[in-house]
Amino acid sequence: MNCITTLAGKYFDRSGCRRACGLLLCLVLIPPALPVMGAEPSSEPRTRAELLIWLEPKPVESVRFVDGDGKPYTLDDFKGKVVLLNLWATWCAPCRQEMPTLDRLQAKLGGDDFEVVALSLDQGGLQVVRDFYREIGIQHLQIYVDEQMQAIQSLGAFGLPVTLLLDREGQEIGRKAGAAEWDSPDVIELVQEVMASTPRK
Repeated sequence: MNCITTLAGKYFDRSGCRRACGLLLCLVLIPPALPVMGAEPSSEPRTRAELLIWLEPKPVESVRFVDGDGKPYTLDDFKGKVVLLNLWATWCAPCRQEMPTLDRLQAKLGGDDFEVVALSLDQGGLQVVRDFYREIGIQHLQIYVDEQMQAIQSLGAFGLPVTLLLDREGQEIGRKAGAAEWDSPDVIELVQEVMASTPRK
């Protein structure tokens, strides 16, 4: 399920973000139809490990955000790594539920070749995220915050959570709208395959 918040123009309604429980709508995403045996190869993207995998990598705008120390970053800073970019917020219930699985994925695979970038869209800023990490025991994920919520429009993420799998060039390989078990064997296998298919330069 994913939490959908109506956008007014470019941004979420700011007061509404603080009262998100009253404004969030949850819906079940319908998976794409499975291919029919013997049918012609499809030109449609396929689903694997809960992500919709594109036929060709897509360029991604290099959004700006800060880390837990307030240091500025863009997505370009992660080129050279395979990245699982998760857009989330503390007021989004499915986001909160899946966060421990992202933490475990980072613990298992994180390093020079791979990073889970959990990008918070909380307008409350760094302290809100710090408090949440401490509350649920997040130990392996770095804090990244986009207080201006620029990533929503830049990445076409009009609901939360949204997760993008990026290759070493920073291009989008696939995405998932809604929560998932990010430390599942299928996800781990997919990430490892992407890392192996494009060795680090």
